[in-house]
Amino acid sequence: MSGFLRMAGLTKRWAHDVAVGPVTLDISRGEIVALLGPSGSGKTTLLRLLAGFETPDAGGITVAGDDVTTVPPARRRCGMVFQHYALFPHLDVGENVAFGILGGGSREAGAVQAKVAEVLALVDLAGFERRKVQELSGGQQQRVALARALAPEPLVLLLDEPLSNLDPALRERTRRELRALIKRVGITTLFVTHEQEESRGLVEQVGTADELYEQPASLFVATFVGRANVLRGALARAFGGRDGQVLVVRPERLRFADAGLPGTVRERRYTGAAAFYLVESDAGERFEVLADPVAARVGERVYVEAVRAITFSEPRADG
Repeated sequence: MSGFLRMAGLTKRWAHDVAVGPVTLDISRGEIVALLGPSGSGKTTLLRLLAGFETPDAGGITVAGDDVTTVPPARRRCGMVFQHYALFPHLDVGENVAFGILGGGSREAGAVQAKVAEVLALVDLAGFERRKVQELSGGQQQRVALARALAPEPLVLLLDEPLSNLDPALRERTRRELRALIKRVGITTLFVTHEQEESRGLVEQVGTADELYEQPASLFVATFVGRANVLRGALARAFGGRDGQVLVVRPERLRFADAGLPGTVRERRYTGAAAFYLVESDAGERFEVLADPVAARVGERVYVEAVRAITFSEPRADG
């Protein structure tokens, strides 16, 4: 076996449906791994299996070489931050954080208070011990939940979409701060996030962000990670594809040119440094081009060429 956190054939079923698995995945010590998938794909169930809140139907889990598949949650040394934080409204900030320590066994009161102060300082909430949860912003509540998860000094940190309840501007800033904090602490982390609505249940691909975007292993990954034009038939052939192929072309990999596929700009959506142009071919098929904000006008006739396309075989109709 290899990997600090290892899942081997991990499977969970609900009645006759497979919710997760089989999942085999190795995560190195100190590594931050994002688990990206649509709602209903089993991401939270996988975290609950790792935390010990659910029992797998097959497969196993090891942490630092120890088999924890049947170990109770309190003894797994896994810290978890839930999507809705799950803070206790009747407890103040310090008591919420202390709960994470006391849940793992009794400690001397002075040591608990010192640890609470230490982790609150770590998440930039020093001096907030006596604050009520209701007095905190969403970002501050998220950091309290993180402090509570870190207080028992877990070996693995599990984050279940912890930023989804924040507004977009705060989410982006908190994402950067969270990444910097995790890297500073050096804890092995599995971070769950989602974008769309489609059920999967399997690990489609493991790779860096660049690899998932530039070298997707499947059509599902190609269309799920980032914006993509999916081109078939005559439209695919216009950009160099062959019969039986599906082309995935990112909007920024299409450009307006002096020659190429003719079409008409139907919509323009300004984004600042660039604009998305919805182009309709003469055959009535539509696709997006990301280009300079002044590259074309709505209603203008244009020619489009592909700089780079990702090729897949057309799925068979019979599956």
